[in-house]
Amino acid sequence: MAFAGGEGLSLLIGGKGSHLSSADVYAISRGLRKATIDPAALDRLSRSKASTTPPPSIESSSVFLTLEESRAALVVLLNKFLLSDAAVRPTLPVLIEEVLGLRSGHESVDFGSPHALITSLCCLSGKGPDDVGRANRDEIFVIERSAFPLVGILSILDCCLSALTKLSDVVAALSCEVARADAAVFDISPSGDGLSIKDETDVGGDMKALLFGSKLVGQSYLGAYSDIPAVHGSFRGALRSLHGRARVELNSSINARKAATGAVSHSREKALVASVLPLALSIQSMSEISLARAKSCAASLNDQELQNLANEEIEKTCALLDALKVEVKLVLENSVSDSDSAVVLHYLYEIVMKFRKILAWEMAIAMYVIEIDDSIGKPELGEQGGTKLGVENGKLGKEKKKKKTLGRGTSIIWQIIVNRMRSEGEIHLDNVATLGQWAQQLALYFDPQDAFNGTLLEKIKEIVESNEIRRLPKIPKGTRDFGKDQMAIRERAFSIITSVFKMHGAVALDTPVFELRETLMGKYGEDSKLIYDLADQGGELCSLRYDLTVPFARYVAMNNISSLKRYQIAKVYRRDNPSKGRYREFYQCDLDIAGQYEVMEPDFEVLKVLTELLDKLNIGDYEIKLNHRKLLDGMLGICGVSSEKFRTVCSSIDKLDKQPFEQVKTELVEEKGLAVETVDRIGMFVKKRGPPLEVLSELKKEDSPFLGHADSALALNELEILFKALGKSKSLEKIVFDLSLARGLDYYTGVIFEAVFKGSTQVGSIAAGDVMIIL
Repeated sequence: MAFAGGEGLSLLIGGKGSHLSSADVYAISRGLRKATIDPAALDRLSRSKASTTPPPSIESSSVFLTLEESRAALVVLLNKFLLSDAAVRPTLPVLIEEVLGLRSGHESVDFGSPHALITSLCCLSGKGPDDVGRANRDEIFVIERSAFPLVGILSILDCCLSALTKLSDVVAALSCEVARADAAVFDISPSGDGLSIKDETDVGGDMKALLFGSKLVGQSYLGAYSDIPAVHGSFRGALRSLHGRARVELNSSINARKAATGAVSHSREKALVASVLPLALSIQSMSEISLARAKSCAASLNDQELQNLANEEIEKTCALLDALKVEVKLVLENSVSDSDSAVVLHYLYEIVMKFRKILAWEMAIAMYVIEIDDSIGKPELGEQGGTKLGVENGKLGKEKKKKKTLGRGTSIIWQIIVNRMRSEGEIHLDNVATLGQWAQQLALYFDPQDAFNGTLLEKIKEIVESNEIRRLPKIPKGTRDFGKDQMAIRERAFSIITSVFKMHGAVALDTPVFELRETLMGKYGEDSKLIYDLADQGGELCSLRYDLTVPFARYVAMNNISSLKRYQIAKVYRRDNPSKGRYREFYQCDLDIAGQYEVMEPDFEVLKVLTELLDKLNIGDYEIKLNHRKLLDGMLGICGVSSEKFRTVCSSIDKLDKQPFEQVKTELVEEKGLAVETVDRIGMFVKKRGPPLEVLSELKKEDSPFLGHADSALALNELEILFKALGKSKSLEKIVFDLSLARGLDYYTGVIFEAVFKGSTQVGSIAAGDVMIIL
């Protein structure tokens, strides 16, 4: 973020639609731009009605800032005056404009009170206090409520740190080259719920862009490099928060017409200070990891004498880091005390300056090692900003092909910086004794005031945005492409499935791929967290469909349908953690029956359809595990589980096909809060499985606890009807009555089932569900 205009370039303040940025404030604070009031804004102020309320008497103590901080504070106040609806006299903004036009003396401005401020401004401009007069009530209100000194310093911090965000990644990338760090650490894996931290992911992507094509990285794993995504990502997040705060504070107006009465509250100032505390801690972490990388770069030197000399130079950086830590402590201590808030931000500014120097030292060490290492193929030095890495057509010559080359991005950055440094003086790049000079020069390049800073940032932006890695096509995790051979298989399978559905009288139906969020919520138990939510569009909160059954139920309810047997083959979406056999996008082939029927009639038909489908698809030996949700609830009640815990306990029991009982038991006791005795009783029941009629006969014995439970007894009678019907249709041999089956969706109320492969083939369930009868 550099300023190319130089001194004298005017910045119009207060114009219609004008917007003051942190970069504008920084430029004026450094004298790189001149603040000029829009005449229309002064004309508007001259027509405002002056306040007749006498100004309050304000006790104050003197508050002085540095020259840059004072100038930044004054331009913020000037903007606040011009934005406000207050009765501000034009003479006051004009006075500030005149003072900002001076080259020096701004550190003598007293910000302790409105009266002290106006008096010191008059003194600096050569006017007498009577020429301007005392501040009126509205002017005092704007001065007191705008927190302009803090906002000014905040803007300087925002501008300086914005320049360092991308530069710190470049410095780290150069150190990665020197240390031969493993670039695989920048492949950020999703967390357990399928999400990842965006700032860390972005840092990883930018690092891969800078190192793309490097023949050096990928050989060693060091903590100072593996922590880059987390530490740099945290820095980005803290800075983004600061940037948002600065942008709002700079351009928000002060409504004097709705002025609150009473003493001025300093809560807003404290809130501004609190917003930068994470940044102070983040900068300390950035400085510590930068120094650790600098040490690792020095350790890579093969010559022990050179290594010792480099470490002696690094000791100077250690002293900087120690001083930085002291100032971070002062920031934290003063933020919770009654200290002036501007003092806290001033300490933070000093921290930023030290951080800049530490980064410069790291870069100096890394570039020095690259310069003297003959095994590293370096780009040809030519015109500043050139990007060729060798001779003809940008390719390395034969003698350079044997050398290990830097990444595309790091090569370009190394080249333009070395060209710049050599063009500016007699700095010997291959002399360890000049590392201090290197660091001093690089620190200047990191300052937004330096025109080369803009060149550097533009080049970094170009490298990152034209990232060849990101241009390589790829698909999101948890999704798949299907080629022609796979599509032929899928089309054949869908054809068989559709023909069976139609043979049983089902009709096709299509529903939207997304639904209102309220339609899907509360239907899937603990799996509701896997629903993909969409961004708000037009005031509607929507989500991608999780399955096809809930949209079907919504369709039936909306259209007041009393009876319908429908099928749908379509994609559904789940924000799951991708793994073998688990995808975020996949097809479901759904058959649902809505209406009133004889007991177990729909259940029988769905199971009959399922066995016909699987037999015709000829997919291998399978079995259909079956249970009844009312029987499951009865079992939990018999074991002593309270009704409000039925669904969450069922979600745990549903894991028994993937986890041993002891692991599920631990979850039920430690996470779900069940007593050990209760879980042991559950364990006795869920181990019961076998041929349907045999298990049913055991559960219906005279001493069975299920017979004393109304819903369980009803479920056993319904299952007896179902099993007899399946037996007559020659479909019962595929059924296994399994009390451990506990499908976790909240809308399951009756028979539940799940088809799985028998034997060693393990791909999860082939088909599953229940019969949801919508009345």
